[in-house]
Amino acid sequence: MSRVDFYHLQSQTLDMVLPKLLEKAYETKKSIQVRIGTEERVEFLNALLWTYNDQSFLPHGSKKDGNAELQPIWLTSGTDNPNMASMLFLVDEACATSEELKNFERIFYVFDGNSPDALTKARTFWKTLKSGGDDCFYWKQDDAGKWTQAA
Repeated sequence: MSRVDFYHLQSQTLDMVLPKLLEKAYETKKSIQVRIGTEERVEFLNALLWTYNDQSFLPHGSKKDGNAELQPIWLTSGTDNPNMASMLFLVDEACATSEELKNFERIFYVFDGNSPDALTKARTFWKTLKSGGDDCFYWKQDDAGKWTQAA
């Protein structure tokens, strides 16, 4: 059984939110995989994480960078787990099977609540996980941008 946290984006974009979520996850000193919907977005987010804040540093890489097993944060559009990540971020409508999720202790499903398609996929994924016995938690942002757990 896995813990899955759903992060519902409404007022901010993934580009604004993902670096902050990754900073918090990185503080745990556990390895992280960010599974992204397309290879083009992998490289966009890879570049973004180098430049999003000149006061912060998130060590990460993608297939283009190599040395996957040495990367604390691995960005991919595939299902491989070369850095033996224990945390999985699913973004840009990337998906994972229930069987794959068993390989991670914590999963973060970040979705665009302004996209009807993404919203439908998130609801379907939630129902599938809940029926399989996974612990699911739903987070939304308040007006100040702080994440609060919804009941």
